[in-house]
Amino acid sequence: MSTFMAKADEIEKKWYVINAAGKPLGRVAAQAATILRGKHRPQYTPGVDCGEYVIIINAKDAVLTGNKLQQKKWYRHTGYIGHLKEVSYKDLMEKRPEKAMELAVSGMLPHNTLGRKALKKLRIYAGDQHEHAAQTPVEWTREF
Repeated sequence: MSTFMAKADEIEKKWYVINAAGKPLGRVAAQAATILRGKHRPQYTPGVDCGEYVIIINAKDAVLTGNKLQQKKWYRHTGYIGHLKEVSYKDLMEKRPEKAMELAVSGMLPHNTLGRKALKKLRIYAGDQHEHAAQTPVEWTREF
């Protein structure tokens, strides 16, 4: 008996909606990363893009546990000497909750071409409205 190896063009891709309202940001990001990689499927193959599309709604209502809202910071560098910018997660969640969720999900994906390809299948919205009704997304209800 031989080992089954999935092929990217043979896998049927679905769309899933994850509601982040009232859930911890990291837990939602972990679920999204699992779906984007395709690890929830029995046909999962590590070197093949087996993942599916994910829509995260209500990103502004995701919660950070403990003192992370005040203590955690997002650092980025402009490329100029001494231009290291820092933003607290309190400000980031107020102004750009989609970016905070994207940073969490991208940190949980592999940092290679497979991870970059998976990140393109992620859609994040601050509110509860999304524009992907034509793809007939399914509500993700399973918890890991």
